[in-house]
Amino acid sequence: MAVAHASDRLRYAAAMSGMPGSMRPLAVVGTAGWTIPRAAAAAFVGDGSHLQRYARVLTGVEINSSFYRRHAAAVYARWASSTPPHFRFSVKIPRAITHDAALGRPRLALVAFLQDVTALGDKLGPLLVQLPPSQAFDPRVARRFFDTLRACHDGAIVCEPRHPSWFDVQASALLVRVRVSRAVADPSSIVAAAQPGGWLGNPADGASRPVIYYRLHGSPRMYWSRYPPERIDRWAAEIADLPAGGDVWCMFDNTATGSAIENALEMQQALSARRPLTPLRRSSPRNGSTGQPRTKS
Repeated sequence: MAVAHASDRLRYAAAMSGMPGSMRPLAVVGTAGWTIPRAAAAAFVGDGSHLQRYARVLTGVEINSSFYRRHAAAVYARWASSTPPHFRFSVKIPRAITHDAALGRPRLALVAFLQDVTALGDKLGPLLVQLPPSQAFDPRVARRFFDTLRACHDGAIVCEPRHPSWFDVQASALLVRVRVSRAVADPSSIVAAAQPGGWLGNPADGASRPVIYYRLHGSPRMYWSRYPPERIDRWAAEIADLPAGGDVWCMFDNTATGSAIENALEMQQALSARRPLTPLRRSSPRNGSTGQPRTKS
């Protein structure tokens, strides 16, 4: 199998070299969900809901519950109104689409999902497409799914594949064509998962910005283990070393024992020591999209 990851970082650097020098990697640090464990409560002082307290400290969150059940547009709107102007939400696409239907016949389900999540307004960040480990890359199915999703949504899209076939040249070329980033995932048995891939930007494309999305699940025990300080520092150094011009997200998913929130605080501190965090600037969508399907007039 031809592996496409060797030059991904170089492609990103080359693409970003065409961006204005004043643009810097933007870091959004957070967790999957906004539960505040008791051990970390002292870092989230003040009144309000867990989300309100969380959003005063961290800069973004990954909505994971959308994977399991549908949330009404009014719920997303309430979440958006509960957070500061700079705060951003990434949203996981439902498992009914990615797992149960294996990306097949997605349009109706995607339209319903997008009608809900666009209630987040300017606070909507990347959509996350996580695929099951058993799902191999099928060019026809993948092309139809991502073409449909891209026709409905012009914002940032991130894919977290977990089958090795998604890391070859053909799969990477598809992700580049539809402007979908491939997440950095840990832990993973796939070496290429440790580096960003897919669409990493085009300096000639002024309509959108690439997303580098770190999705850190805990290691060695996935969802349970807390990352030690040296791992946090290593990722922080890697993020700080990224070329300017992209939006960087770092989401911790090791939530089973509350480690995610502690690691997120440590990451935010580590990044702050290297450069000030900059609030995320929303990517400009093409064709004035609001997340609704585009139709021909």
